[in-house]
Amino acid sequence: MSTVQPDPGRSEEGGSSADAANVHREQSRVQSEEGRESNAAQAQRDASLTHWEEAASGWLARQAVMRELSAPVSHWMIDAVEPQPGQRVLELAAGLGETGFLAAELVAPVGGVITSDQSEAMLGGARARAAELGLSNVEFQTLNAEWIDLPVASVDAALCRWGYMLMVDPQAALIETRRVLRPGGRLALAVWDSIEGNPWALLPAIELLERKLTESPAPGAPGPFALGSEERLLDLLQAAGFSDVCVQTLDLRHRNASFDEFFQSTLDLSRTFHDAVLARPETEIADIHASLATRLEPYTAPDGSLSIPMRTFVAVATA
Repeated sequence: MSTVQPDPGRSEEGGSSADAANVHREQSRVQSEEGRESNAAQAQRDASLTHWEEAASGWLARQAVMRELSAPVSHWMIDAVEPQPGQRVLELAAGLGETGFLAAELVAPVGGVITSDQSEAMLGGARARAAELGLSNVEFQTLNAEWIDLPVASVDAALCRWGYMLMVDPQAALIETRRVLRPGGRLALAVWDSIEGNPWALLPAIELLERKLTESPAPGAPGPFALGSEERLLDLLQAAGFSDVCVQTLDLRHRNASFDEFFQSTLDLSRTFHDAVLARPETEIADIHASLATRLEPYTAPDGSLSIPMRTFVAVATA
């Protein structure tokens, strides 16, 4: 009687040991790549948190400027979600909380607003502003919008002004936003249009790039103009499960009494510009100042004041 000896080149499932080894190597490679991507994403989140903790002082110094500049956007968002007395409203990436505070007045006295941000320094400024306004129906939470520490269907409306484009995973943040909204609840948001439609940011960026003081952002990286495409914004909202999505464009003006005021305001509000410029010798800082003033001459009036175009998308969607 003959016996069949097992083939050392075959596995019990009928595949060769070489095939099994290849599969194992491929699985290891995929897991390694996923690990690197996860680590890179977390590094971006950590860098973002550090950035905004450091930037908070500049935003506090310029909060009156930002309040005036962003007022049309905030009012559009409030009108879009139509807060009603007794409702609970969540503001994500709230910064100093100006948009949510408009809602707080409308949902009072029984309703309230959750003002949230990942930066405790920003929330400190928001708490001070709420006290200044005499608001008693606002609570504050430190959180990253990609993981919202709230129960399912626990808020009636959500607001996020110029926040989602700064998030490492805006899709995850939108899915989380929908999760915490009650059925039929509305989200109103704003994200900047492309940088080409925003010379207030484009021209300082060109100045730094030409001097090799910064690098162009990587495709898909979070940043002020990462969602500067109406098509992509629509796709993200629909993929997150929102319906009745409406996207509009608002044109604003960045007004300054002088170029010096614009330059200082940019140092205060853009940590990237601040760090790149102030790291240079005084003579080069003066050169940057003069060169940027020349670039902005098309937006400079005879009296020296500036009026620079700004363009943002605003959107409303239903959970």
